[in-house]
Amino acid sequence: MIRAQTFVIAVAGSLGFALLGLPLPFLLGPMFACLLAAVAGVSLQGAGQFGMFMRTFLGVAVGASITPELLGRMPEIAGSLAFVPVFLCVIAALGYPLLRHVFGLDPVTAWYSAMPGGLQDMLIFGEEAGGDARALSLIHATRVVVLVSLAPVLMQMVWGLDLSAAPGVPMGQIPPSQIVIMILAGIVGWKLFERIGLFGASILGPMIVTTALSLGGIVQSRPPAEIIQAAQFFIGIAVGAKYVGITRREVREHVFAGLVYSVLLGSVSLVFFAVILGLGLAPALDALMAFLPGGQAEMVVIAIIAGADLAYVVTHHVLRIVLVVMVAPIIGRRLNPSRP
Repeated sequence: MIRAQTFVIAVAGSLGFALLGLPLPFLLGPMFACLLAAVAGVSLQGAGQFGMFMRTFLGVAVGASITPELLGRMPEIAGSLAFVPVFLCVIAALGYPLLRHVFGLDPVTAWYSAMPGGLQDMLIFGEEAGGDARALSLIHATRVVVLVSLAPVLMQMVWGLDLSAAPGVPMGQIPPSQIVIMILAGIVGWKLFERIGLFGASILGPMIVTTALSLGGIVQSRPPAEIIQAAQFFIGIAVGAKYVGITRREVREHVFAGLVYSVLLGSVSLVFFAVILGLGLAPALDALMAFLPGGQAEMVVIAIIAGADLAYVVTHHVLRIVLVVMVAPIIGRRLNPSRP
């Protein structure tokens, strides 16, 4: 019953955004509708494993975009990738003191809240290290909401992009055999790499499997527009539902901290965007999408709809998350030496 109620609210959000002509109605509509409902005290429930299954199509879409021609461009991307570790160092140097000393979070919670890694990874690492799981969840969810909302606004204001267009070709124009192969690639990649323990397995696993199929000429198109739109819908629900059970104190403390941190993060991202653009390392749209650390799934969705270079964008986000996952726990343990 609660899940059905959640879907009705999400559908209403999508329809509202579409009628008002707002960008990304299938992503931002459910996200804001569920967020507002959660803040109002409505019980919500995500789509569970089915929602994770829908994410696999984003990985499939990225993998299908990686062709031999794109691999030949990797040396061009290397110069831009070199800025990712610097980007993370700047964020850590500014974000941790802000959350620790201005907002008074304990060292472990402040550290993992400041790390722009995958939301689930930071929650798991932070909680295991003794951090406040609820604060981590709200701060990272707020980061995703703010940056995912900021990106479409910038794209429409600066480049005049039409973000209401379909994110691909209709299902009727893709051979059924291709759709079956993409579904199987998504499921196999997700479950195989989840078993191995890969972070972000629901996206990266299908991406790896589909890349191999794409390079072998087996997968010849991206998932149809209808499937990408459905994936957006469930991602929007997942983000908005993070705010279920929120209290006034949490809004005043954790959500506000997340808002201020997101503004700082967005500002740092824009500085690096300007540097990459000034050095001629990437086109403007690609540089913005690569250095704006919203959620991995959310950034992939926006990159697909905006027509950005998926290989370039995803390579930067994967490197960012890999570095965070490798380094954050090492420093996090030093912040709480009493924790095993």
